[in-house]
Amino acid sequence: MKFVDIKNDIAFRKIFGNENKKEILISFLNAVLKLENQNRIKTITLLNPFQLPKIKGLKVTVIDVKATDEKDNVFIIEMQLTDKKGLDKRMQYYGAKGYSSQINSDDEYLKLKPMIFIGILDFKYFESTNYISRHLIMDNETGERKFKDLEFNFIELEKFTKELSELNNLIDKWIYFIKNSENLDVIPENIKDIGLLSAYKDAEKYNWTKEELEEYEYAQMREQDEKGEIELAEERAEEKRAIQIAKKGIKAGYSNEIISTMTDFTLEFIENLRIQIE
Repeated sequence: MKFVDIKNDIAFRKIFGNENKKEILISFLNAVLKLENQNRIKTITLLNPFQLPKIKGLKVTVIDVKATDEKDNVFIIEMQLTDKKGLDKRMQYYGAKGYSSQINSDDEYLKLKPMIFIGILDFKYFESTNYISRHLIMDNETGERKFKDLEFNFIELEKFTKELSELNNLIDKWIYFIKNSENLDVIPENIKDIGLLSAYKDAEKYNWTKEELEEYEYAQMREQDEKGEIELAEERAEEKRAIQIAKKGIKAGYSNEIISTMTDFTLEFIENLRIQIE
């Protein structure tokens, strides 16, 4: 038995956006948002993830999964593999767009329903050590929460380090599945939840068509290319900083050996740089 990587774009949409397996998304949302008893989501309606702009010139918003429940609450679930400049603004834009697009300009504001954003991040983003965080709008001093319609939740996979034997609740089992699916060989024995079980079965490569697997593999290649571009940019930035340090060292009269220790450049490279400067 072999599972796909849930963090992959194609896999994420196929599993959480499955019209025929809505119990998957319902289970995930109830677990992440800790909804119990009468507050639990019972039904879900999947929406088109492409939000076309109503005003010419505005951006088209593309999200991973968008849905509403029986109370018309709006849910946006996004998988993000790498940190990017302006990511905070982009996620707020997605949330605001998902909220405001519920009505037309001449509709009553009372028709607006809460928008809950869930971001699954494959990197550390917040300073806290918590792997799940909830962000609300409230008074900084009193904690009063008058503006209740916008809510942002985040799961930081890199901070989640629990082993299979340590999974004591459903949300931990979900996070373990999302983070580790591609490295698992069997469905863990302690998985009893119907939604999560369906997710595991949908993630089995055996249940995928040839066309779906080709799309999945192409998305993997695209993700690797993007990571490679980021790593190359970081390496170039580090090299540029090191060169600046070397130049300052040369101007300050430091020996090639000392500058080599400071920058990891070879003595030959530093000597050539010294010749250029002097």
